[in-house]
Amino acid sequence: MSTFPENRAGAAPAPEPPGRAPAPDDRPGSTPSLGELLSDISADLSSLFQQEVALAKAEIRESTQRAARGSGMLAGAAVGAHFVLLFLSVALWWGLGSAMGRGGSALVVAAVWAVVAAVLALRGRVELRKVRGLSETTDTVKKIPHALQGHEEMNS
Repeated sequence: MSTFPENRAGAAPAPEPPGRAPAPDDRPGSTPSLGELLSDISADLSSLFQQEVALAKAEIRESTQRAARGSGMLAGAAVGAHFVLLFLSVALWWGLGSAMGRGGSALVVAAVWAVVAAVLALRGRVELRKVRGLSETTDTVKKIPHALQGHEEMNS
């Protein structure tokens, strides 16, 4: 014999759990009220906007990290180029000066460090160009008006 009460013909259905009203779909032949529909729409819109804000924050964080990395590389390149140019230029200029004269050796040293600085600056520029901005957020925000009108198929 089963320990669960059986629903025999004529027996009353099991009561709803306390604090829970029957959902509109639970009632046979009923449709949701206007208040329920507006409540659902409000909750959906609130959820949508929260998700969009979360996506924007994530994209901003990623873009900021890329920008910081590229900026750090450019700053490092500038500081490195400055110190290298300052200390090694003097030593190289002095060493080459005895063989070709001080003026010619100064031009050779300047050209070498100009190439080094240019390479580092181009590397930093490449990193900064990888910053994408908020492309995903922009795409999804453009889809909101169609979704609100019930025309999600227009978003493809």
